[in-house]
Amino acid sequence: MSLRHAVLGLLSEGPASGYDLLKLFDVSLSHVWPATQSQLYGELGKLAEAGLVSVSAEGPRGRKEYAVTEAGLAELRHWITGVEATQVTRSDMLLRVFFLAQVDPEQARAYLRRQAELVAERLERLRGVQALLQGDQDNLSVYGTIVLEYGLRLGAAQQEWAEWAAGQIHQPPAQTGLKADPGRALSDPADQ
Repeated sequence: MSLRHAVLGLLSEGPASGYDLLKLFDVSLSHVWPATQSQLYGELGKLAEAGLVSVSAEGPRGRKEYAVTEAGLAELRHWITGVEATQVTRSDMLLRVFFLAQVDPEQARAYLRRQAELVAERLERLRGVQALLQGDQDNLSVYGTIVLEYGLRLGAAQQEWAEWAAGQIHQPPAQTGLKADPGRALSDPADQ
């Protein structure tokens, strides 16, 4: 996804100013695809130059309202229905977890407990957004609720995992003199 498609998607629901779009981002897309004011206004300029949006109205103090063009709708629809290449998901947090053996076990547990707390905080914010959307039947609310539910379910799973993972960290076993053979591939215990 790109900011370009997020802006086109929001404008496909109706004309809006940059300020209006920023407010919409704050209550709908910021948990999926955050954007700053400068990024948003910069993208609006690029979209206008590309003919994907146009200024539909101008108000006092230079306020501009933008509308998606037919070319913009075509771009959005092409992006929505396009086939995504399989991507490897990168996670800074999981990379850190992979190397937690390099810190004291209590530090490792604290790191994982903090991850659970961070997810709990994010879930609380999402529940606040969920309360705002209840009962609304416009497109952004209906499909936003579907995306929000994904975030809530994923967050619950992440929180449960982090709490479980913290419980898996024990004091390191006494050194036995055995070292891992880096040339040996990890194998499934069922193969042995």
